[in-house]
Amino acid sequence: MITIHGIFGSPFVRALRIALEEKGVQWDWAPFPLGAQKQEPYLSLHPFGKIPAIVDDGFVLYESQAMLRHIDRKAPAPALIPADPLQAARMDQLLCIVDCYLWPTACRPINFNRLIAPRIGMTPDTQAVADGVPHAAVAVRAIADLQAGRRFLAGDALSLADIAVVPHLDALAITPEGAPIVAAYPALMAWLTEMRARPSVKKAAVAPEKLLAA
Repeated sequence: MITIHGIFGSPFVRALRIALEEKGVQWDWAPFPLGAQKQEPYLSLHPFGKIPAIVDDGFVLYESQAMLRHIDRKAPAPALIPADPLQAARMDQLLCIVDCYLWPTACRPINFNRLIAPRIGMTPDTQAVADGVPHAAVAVRAIADLQAGRRFLAGDALSLADIAVVPHLDALAITPEGAPIVAAYPALMAWLTEMRARPSVKKAAVAPEKLLAA
C-alpha cells in the first residue's frame, strides 16, 4: 500500500490523491505539521524537505513527477500516460510547466497568501501576491495555448498533465487575482469545470482523515 507523507492543502498531495483515486489504488495517510518537512524524521524520506513523499511497501519515493508516474505504472489501467508520442510529449511539457513556472512563481505566492496564510494566522504578503500575478498570467496563457481547445490538456483523454495542473488552477481560480486570469480562457474554464466534477477531484478536496474514516 502507498502511504502519503504530507500536509493536507498541498496541491502536490492533492495531485497524488487524484491519481490514486483514478487508478483505484489503496493508500494511507501520514500527516505532519507545517514546518516538520524541514526536520527529522521526514528528512530521512525527502532530503530536500519538500512535500510530499510516498512510501510504497518500504520503497521511498519523492519528486512529484516520479510519484505520479509510479502510480500510473503500479496500476496499468486506466492509463494516465498517452500512448501517442506527441501527446505524451505534451503531457511531459505541462508537467514541467507546473514544477518550474506555475507553482513556484505564480500559485505558491498567490494561493498561499490568499487561501492558506489567513487560515493559519499569518499575515498575507501582498507584495508577493502582486509579484506573482504577471507570472500567473504567463503560465495560464501557456497552458491554455497548449490545450488548444481540447477537452483535456494533453490530448483526447485524461492524463497526468490534467491531474498535476488541476489542484493549482482550482485554487488559483478562486483567488481575487487569479480568477480573471483563468476566466479569460473559456476552453480552459470548461476543462476546469469538468475536472472539478470528477469524483477523484472531489474526493481529493476532502481531508484525508475524513475520507479514510468513511
